[in-house]
Amino acid sequence: MSSDAQDVRDWWRTSIIDMHPGVIGFRGYPIQELIGNVSFPAMIWLMVAGRLPNSAEAELLDAALVAGVDHGPQAPSIAAARSAVTCGLALNNAMASAVNMLGDVHGGAGQQTLELYYDIAARQDAGASLEDATAAAVADWQQTRTKFIPGFGHRFHKYGDPRAPRLLELVRNVAVKGGVSGRFADIGEAVEHHLGAGRSTPVPMNIDGATAVIFAELGCEPPLARGLFCLSRSVGILAHAWEQTQQGGRNKGPVPPRFLYTYDGPAPGERTVGSEGA
Repeated sequence: MSSDAQDVRDWWRTSIIDMHPGVIGFRGYPIQELIGNVSFPAMIWLMVAGRLPNSAEAELLDAALVAGVDHGPQAPSIAAARSAVTCGLALNNAMASAVNMLGDVHGGAGQQTLELYYDIAARQDAGASLEDATAAAVADWQQTRTKFIPGFGHRFHKYGDPRAPRLLELVRNVAVKGGVSGRFADIGEAVEHHLGAGRSTPVPMNIDGATAVIFAELGCEPPLARGLFCLSRSVGILAHAWEQTQQGGRNKGPVPPRFLYTYDGPAPGERTVGSEGA
């Protein structure tokens, strides 16, 4: 093979898939051995982690993916998908529009919570108690990033996100069987306790805090946690986009047309001409 030909072959390098005529293999597994034998969550883990999960890992990953699929059309990403199809976009375009809205503010809390949990774990490894490590990590987060602690509290579920306790229950059950350590369940609950200390109302863990526990128990890097959340939420995005195509509608904006936005610019007689500055 010539040097140029090898350069072309090496332009993209991957250990994920081996594909040539008549052959498709993923991480060393022929596709025909995976089809019918491996669940979709397990396939996700094989693709991103490079190995098939054990039963405990598969159970927890499956639970995290199920828990995050949807949170209703008031969520900006879901609303975007529904609006997109009323503008004539196909399902894939609507899904792309929605997933592109999952950033640091809407969709990034799981990744951020994972970063916080890993910080607490590192402080423990350096000799701090769980209580002291939690207090120091939370204080550092609030001083260097935001006062808001991701993964805790919820603007809709004021008294507790119904998804979080169930996910923690599953983690505890798996930990009892030795499938995971349970360390990050302890860390998540320590943050919850710390945030609620001295308050008349608690600051309960939400879906992001609970899935971050699972992703930490699985050893995920924080950016991967966001990617996995996007996979999960894309299910709800698809469902809503498809439902909207069945309902119809044309050019649906964020609110019904009879509700207008607030205009706070100058009145017609108050315009200025030739003023300095922008």
